[in-house]
Parts: sequence; C-alpha cells; structure tokens
Amino acid sequence: MTSITAPSIDVSIPELQERARTLRLHVLRMAERVGQGYVGQGLGIADLLAVLYFGEMRYDPRRLDWPERDRFVLSIGHYSIGLYAALAEAGVFPLDEMDSYGADGSRLEMSGSEVTPGFEMTGGSLGHGLGQAVGMALGHRLAGRKSRTFLLMSDGELQEGSTWEAAMAGAHYRLDALIAFVDCNGQQADGAPATVMGIEPVHDKWTAFGWHVQRIDGNDIRAIVHAIACAKDASGRPHAIILDTLMGKGVPLFERREKNHFIRVAPEEWAIAREQAMARPGAPS
Repeated sequence: MTSITAPSIDVSIPELQERARTLRLHVLRMAERVGQGYVGQGLGIADLLAVLYFGEMRYDPRRLDWPERDRFVLSIGHYSIGLYAALAEAGVFPLDEMDSYGADGSRLEMSGSEVTPGFEMTGGSLGHGLGQAVGMALGHRLAGRKSRTFLLMSDGELQEGSTWEAAMAGAHYRLDALIAFVDCNGQQADGAPATVMGIEPVHDKWTAFGWHVQRIDGNDIRAIVHAIACAKDASGRPHAIILDTLMGKGVPLFERREKNHFIRVAPEEWAIAREQAMARPGAPS
C-alpha cells in the first residue's frame, strides 16, 4: 500500500513550508465564499497540519477505514476550515468541494463533524477531544496495532475539567503513542485566556500530570518536526507539545487584528489577503 507520508527525518522543510502556504490559500478560498469565519485559526495551524499530513502520519486517503492508520483528532471543531484544507490537498475529497464550505447541506460545515470524510470525531462541543484520543490510543494498544494518535486541542480547553481527567488516564496507561498538541494562541471567544480563566503554567501542569512535555513555536515547521522526533525517543509516557501560534499567521492583514477569533472580512480585503499568503519568505523558518 502506498502512503502519502514519509518519515519526518527525511522530510524537506522547504517542501513542507510550501504545503503550509498552499493550505493557507485554501483556507482563504473557503472563507471568502462566506465572507467571514474562523480564518485566524485555519491560518495559524497550517504549519502543524502540513507536517502531519504530508510528512509524519501513516495515512492513505484512498482507505479511510484502514485500521493501521494513524489518527488525527480535531477536538476544536471550529478549526475545521484548516483541516478541510489539509484533507482536500491530500486527496480525501476533491479540491472543488471546498467551494461548498458553509453552504446548506454541505459536508464542510463551519464546525466540522464526522459527516466529513477524514474526520475522526465531531468536535463542536469543546473539552472532549483528549478523552476520545486517549480511548483511541488505548484501543490501538489492546488491538495490537502500532498506530499513533495525534490530537489538536485549544488552550481554552485547559479550562475544562474533563481535559484533566483524560490527562490523568493517558499517563496512567502510559500511552506513549499519543501526542497532544495544545494550540496556545492567546485568544478565545471571550478574550485572552488569562482574563477568562488563567491556564498558565501550562508546561508545568502537563508535566505534573505525568506527560512528556515540550513547548515550541507552533508556526516553525522545523521546530514541529524536531519536537515530534523527540517524542518518538521518549517512551513510557504520553506527549504534550504546546504550540505557541499566531492567529492569522501568514497574512499580516489578519495577524494585526486585535480580535481575530472570528473574522468578518470586507470584500476588498480578500485580494490583499491572498497576495500576502502567496508571498514566499526569503529564508526557511
């Protein structure tokens, strides 16, 4: 069977950077159709999704029910626009289907669900993704599979008690085939987490719960690849990789907005956003 992925140590960083740029353009394409949405989140996690879907995961878009596949669990349902971009680029569904984003009857809803090919869970209600990922990882072990489980959750979900119950379970069962990425972008619907309900020190909390923890620049592809490689070398514990990301990354027009949890974009701004997203950096990140 042919996989779309390769071992992370053999991945070309410039190639992954180009993939991330393409994903950002896909995000803008979908959001422009409806004129608004969770654009900042989709842009902010493009680097992680590029690494996972085009460099790290054992995953075949032609066999979505392949038991040995790695799983990517999106706990944050409103980040779905980013995952749609990755799944379309990977060939899970046609690129043209992105034009149905947010439309009545579309498989690409603004908050994603299992109706979309390639989605492992419905993540609209926050705080449940880690519990499901722990269950999947434990299930793989009991079935004798070598599959890994990757989870993306938000910093706001650290305010949920269910998250820490699942964290205890992950450590108790020593689920070292589980990697949880925590997107710390410093924003949630009601403002900065520090003003809603403080979550720091995030690194120390995960460590206290028995996890192997790293904190990195979540928009640095080289750092993401390195962190995953380090996780592979640390056995006996589940892994938390805390990602400090910038909402709207790659599109300065959106990066500079004070509040970009949900962005409403003026019609004349889309051309500027596309031009900025198409710009290639002068040097690898």
